[in-house]
Amino acid sequence: MIDALDVTFPEGLVIITGQTGAGKSILLGALSLLSGARADASLITEGADSCVVEAEFAGADADLRGLLTEADVEEDGDRLLVRRVLSRSGRSRCFINDCPVPLSLMQDVAGRLVDIHSQHKSLLLTDAQFQLSVLDRFAGNARTLADCREAWRSWQGLLAELAAAREEQRRLEADRDFNEAQWRQLDGAKLSAGELEALEEEQRGLANAEQIKDALGRCRELLLPEGESPGVSVSLKEAARQLEHIVKYMPAAAQLPSRLESARIELDDICAEIEALDERVDLSPARLEAVEERMSLLYSLMKKHHCAEVDELIAVREHYAGLLAGTTASEDRILELEAASAEAGRRYGALAAALSKARRAAAPHFAAAITESLRFLELDRAVFELSLSDAPQGPSGADRVSFLFSATGRNAVDVAKCASGGELSRIMLSLKAMMAKYFGMPTLIFDEIDTGVSGSVADKMGRMICEMGRDMQVFSITHLPQVAAKGDAHFVVSKSVQPDGRTVSTVSEVQGEERTMEIARLLSGATVTPAAVANAKALLAER
Repeated sequence: MIDALDVTFPEGLVIITGQTGAGKSILLGALSLLSGARADASLITEGADSCVVEAEFAGADADLRGLLTEADVEEDGDRLLVRRVLSRSGRSRCFINDCPVPLSLMQDVAGRLVDIHSQHKSLLLTDAQFQLSVLDRFAGNARTLADCREAWRSWQGLLAELAAAREEQRRLEADRDFNEAQWRQLDGAKLSAGELEALEEEQRGLANAEQIKDALGRCRELLLPEGESPGVSVSLKEAARQLEHIVKYMPAAAQLPSRLESARIELDDICAEIEALDERVDLSPARLEAVEERMSLLYSLMKKHHCAEVDELIAVREHYAGLLAGTTASEDRILELEAASAEAGRRYGALAAALSKARRAAAPHFAAAITESLRFLELDRAVFELSLSDAPQGPSGADRVSFLFSATGRNAVDVAKCASGGELSRIMLSLKAMMAKYFGMPTLIFDEIDTGVSGSVADKMGRMICEMGRDMQVFSITHLPQVAAKGDAHFVVSKSVQPDGRTVSTVSEVQGEERTMEIARLLSGATVTPAAVANAKALLAER
């Protein structure tokens, strides 16, 4: 375990050594957390509430700063502070320049800052996607590849939309006869808002026409009697005239004549309205039957379509009209999508063809460069080749690439079927060296990439890694003295047992005599011999 560790690594090649189990994997695990690896609460020391891993990087490029700006992360010059906090619950929080960010952004940023190559990463050599990506980087296909992926997404999106539109069209066509029948029935009903209320009122009048007519006739008889009896209007007029005669003797009655006149005028209006209502009363059984038939039609339509009023029926009619119109609109949309998807497919095809052409042109040069590196690493008869073949269309085009290898120079076959562990290590180092040389790789971390090699091969691998460290920061976790001696700086991971029984790992830089003794330990094991010390000094002098 590590309680707390604050260490600054210099530029160039940084060597990290230590005995097996000393804690080198803890350092690698910390860097993996910053790269977005899955968090595990077991990483937290017993008794602690959280684990904090933080790294400061210098020299963020314009693309990386643009990515952070899009994510609203504040800049701090060319300094980049990445921190991840893991809690006991297993949850983690990510920060860049003290701004909280999602894990996906941390993974994206870390991928541009650190490239960790552990022992199992050599298996990537057998991964078709990795092989294709390495060739694309060598061929300078970044822009074309990005355009191809975008064209693929656009094309597939249009094809999915087209499939959905066709399915919708099939559904509309299957329901078209039904929808048209429903629309025709509702449209033929000539619906109008408020119609049912008016019909119900008319039906009540028609159904009770005789009773209404009798009542109006009796009112007319009472107010406008026939024969010698004066009507109420005449009586009111006579009463007003009589009162006018006594007003000069009784001033208190002065208002009564005008009030009687107002009552007479109102009564005349009432009588006129009664006459008009009587004339409007329709005793037609045919009209009553027609009204009731119309109401029955409306009631049946409302029941059929689960509506409470005619306005809702009108909405249902418009819905079916929309479905019928949608069938035509869907046909037009399908034609548009067919044209758009065809154009997108042609654009994708052109980009995929451009990628294929560039890959086939770059493949011989790529293979020659790797073969040269392998021969430098004492695979004198090695042959490294690339085989390109057609593959199903996808975001990266329509090519499949295979790495072929032969240690004897004959009958190169798939690298996964013929390369030993040491050969895989050398092939992977050659690839990384080329990628670092041509493509401005981020900080590289090699975790025992030299596994399976020794002697002069290890020395040459160390020289190759050292050469990479001239232009970038390279970490090499190694057990080989030939590699360890090449570093610009050397750190040793060690562990000790504390008084409370805990085993704690520490990291410290070694220089001078301490470094000589560490190289000697790598040479001789537990017992450092004078010959090992002398050999260590010779190795350090050669770097």
